[in-house]
Amino acid sequence: MARLPRLVVPHQPHHVIQRGVDQQVIFHETADHLFFLDCLRVGARQFKVAIHAYVLMPNHLHLLVTPSDEQGLARMMQWVGRHYVPYFNQKYHRSGTLWQGRYRAAVLDAERYLMLCSRYIDLNPVRAGLVAHAGDYPWSSYQHHVGAKPDPLVTDHTMYWALGNTLFAREAAYKKLIDDGLDEKEVRLLSETTLKGWALGSDQFKDGLQKQVKRRVQPSRRGRPARETLVKSL
Repeated sequence: MARLPRLVVPHQPHHVIQRGVDQQVIFHETADHLFFLDCLRVGARQFKVAIHAYVLMPNHLHLLVTPSDEQGLARMMQWVGRHYVPYFNQKYHRSGTLWQGRYRAAVLDAERYLMLCSRYIDLNPVRAGLVAHAGDYPWSSYQHHVGAKPDPLVTDHTMYWALGNTLFAREAAYKKLIDDGLDEKEVRLLSETTLKGWALGSDQFKDGLQKQVKRRVQPSRRGRPARETLVKSL
């Protein structure tokens, strides 16, 4: 069966995962992180993609983004790759691709999953055992979200603004959400849905999205059709 085109919906948030080939390290030192973030900043501005959260892990990365058109996300990721991969290959005397296939992305129901995804991203280094607290990891959007270090790369989503009436209230509310941790079932759901490229949201959200884009946005139901359906088809 032919693979469906990647689902990209303008003005909807997307969770993006990009992995290093064969789980290889893609960031060795501070200069690598800084160069990648600079590429991402320029690419996001050029192709009109808002970055709401990010984390650069040793062998993969996560982004929470909202593209303004159907092509912007792919063009941004391609642009970043065209600049970062040659830099990395030349610096570390290697050749060939740096990525494990194409990036993966899932369209998110903002009301239900945007803040969950942001927390998932900022807590990734903690889940991986790299640090004890999200604030100890320098290559994520956590410090921006809690007001410790404003990051010009990050564009706050309206769901983040809804956390409080003042900047201090929003930062405090986000910190509490991080301190409360995440439900492991939600973590698995977000990760698996993104890797498979489906939409993540309520049934109403997915039904509306499916009508909008005129294609499947969720996996087909397994098993035989219900008996009632079979009877009607006879």
